Amino acid sequence: MPTPIHIPVPLPASRWPLRTLTLRPKLYPTLCAVALTVGSLHSACAQQLEPRSYSNAPIGLNFVIAAYGYSWGDVLVDPSVPVTNVDAKVNTLTLAYSRFLDFWGQSGTVALVLPYASVSANGDVVGQASSVERSGFGDVAMRVSVNLYGAPALSLQEFREYHQDTIVGVSLLVTAPTGLYYPDKVINIGTNRWSFKPEVGVSKALGPWTLEGALGVTFFTDNDEYYPGNDVRSQAPLYSVQGHLNYNFNPRLWGALNATYYEGGRTSVNGNLGDDLQQNSRWGATLGQSLSSHNSIKLYFSSGATARAGTNFTTVGMGWQYRWGAGLK
Repeated sequence: MPTPIHIPVPLPASRWPLRTLTLRPKLYPTLCAVALTVGSLHSACAQQLEPRSYSNAPIGLNFVIAAYGYSWGDVLVDPSVPVTNVDAKVNTLTLAYSRFLDFWGQSGTVALVLPYASVSANGDVVGQASSVERSGFGDVAMRVSVNLYGAPALSLQEFREYHQDTIVGVSLLVTAPTGLYYPDKVINIGTNRWSFKPEVGVSKALGPWTLEGALGVTFFTDNDEYYPGNDVRSQAPLYSVQGHLNYNFNPRLWGALNATYYEGGRTSVNGNLGDDLQQNSRWGATLGQSLSSHNSIKLYFSSGATARAGTNFTTVGMGWQYRWGAGLK
């Protein structure tokens, strides 16, 4: 009987630079809009490298994001199971919407994301080569973030006088079990469970540089229809830390170097613990280009630095963002 393996779908990052050509050039570097943390399946929550997560922008701005990402690499499974040499290729399309809101005088965002993925996996099951392909919608994700300090709720007119110093914010990322899931299949795109990731982040501006850090933990509900359909799979919390070094090259172009480390997430099936404790790290880079006051594009790359369990993917991707509202011309 084949051993079930869930291939996490790494979703494209969605932080975007906001540029408004009607504002004075010296203010351009402060206009960094948070679109959303495009959710995650399985441990992909902790793998996301998201620069500019906690920043400020005028209240009432809206964002639509379309992104494509391609990931490939190894899947490190519990060594006690008879599955080896597992690798996967994942194509992901993401459509997302985000809006800046006033939360009791502080700025924040509410965002929704819908992913669609195509997965191709290969491996040896009990010494025999096997492969599988699966395509479908992933789990819908929602993120709510509130900047608690240093990013007041401002109109577009008021925002012209705003200069970032230190921002402290919190967020909650929730994924719902809406993705394609077959209890009797070995490979799935959906997870058939909920996940909740609270996070706290800090952003500090130093001239054209911005230093960022965030601490988070992901909690998972049980999957009570785990392969072959009547098993219960549980997962321990997954703890993560990430840091970013951002630089504004000019009013329209910015870049970032990113790194994250995540630990935990050990699973059990019907109470039997697996040897799949994650102690993984990733690094990456992001480049954002503003094309106009309404349009931006972004390129991103990330790769595994160390991996004990889970996935060791390399990811490349690009996306487009359209923004409107708040009197933006």
